[in-house]
Amino acid sequence: MKRIFPFILPLIVAALNLIYLHAFANEARLLRVSDRAHITLSEAMDDSKRAQLIFVGENHVENSHHRAQLAVIRVLHGTGVSLVLGLEMFRRQSQEGLDRWIAGELSRREFQSIYYDNWNYPWTLYRDIFLYARKHKIPIIGLNVPRDITRQVARQGFASLTPEQIGELPEVACNVDQTYMEFIRRSFGAHAHGHTNFTYFCEAQIVWDTAMAWKLLTYLKKNPEATAVVLAGGGHAWKRGIPEQVRRRSDVPYRVILPEEQGRLDRDTVSPEDADYLWLSM
Repeated sequence: MKRIFPFILPLIVAALNLIYLHAFANEARLLRVSDRAHITLSEAMDDSKRAQLIFVGENHVENSHHRAQLAVIRVLHGTGVSLVLGLEMFRRQSQEGLDRWIAGELSRREFQSIYYDNWNYPWTLYRDIFLYARKHKIPIIGLNVPRDITRQVARQGFASLTPEQIGELPEVACNVDQTYMEFIRRSFGAHAHGHTNFTYFCEAQIVWDTAMAWKLLTYLKKNPEATAVVLAGGGHAWKRGIPEQVRRRSDVPYRVILPEEQGRLDRDTVSPEDADYLWLSM
């Protein structure tokens, strides 16, 4: 029995996780912003079946947000769509490592090394998402740009980039609505160390949104049958972030799911300009 137990334990844990996630998805309550109706995740995904992009925002350190993201991925995968994950957490330059992870060519330790080269938050927050994608061969695409590009733009502006740095990135300017501008100003106040030019800082934020939108649209142009679940910070997944840059450049249908955050985006203040669905059961 002692010899058998170590082999059975992982199966028991996996089964319990599966039961938990199934219950999590079924019990989740979302606010459909358009009519203020409280609906289930399955109903939200049924509403969203024509969308090619589904943005699911997060507070990076909130484990419940990542469970919600995995629940969305599981529900969509169960419908049989050609699913792909687009992640803010990885730079484009790490795509080979992402492909090898999904193909089963990297150990968990090797992939963790790539992960920590890209992202500073604990691996355990995203582990179940990565393992689920690997198990079901769901492609992951890295959406982010090299850190040195955003740092340079924040200090010297988009115009300082060389043609080689810009690559296929569309021209970027600090051109956003008043609500998003105020959000960027608050961020600037919290991260202004070493930055003296707000316009440059704003351009750096828009570089992130634009680069990720461009990468997603490029992928969908080559894979028109795909449905992409996009995992990104709440500010980027907000309709005024990456989705706005998608809207400006294409007619690709999308939906936005954001977690409720008291004091910033909650059931009393959210509007259709913010999100399509607000996750209430966090």
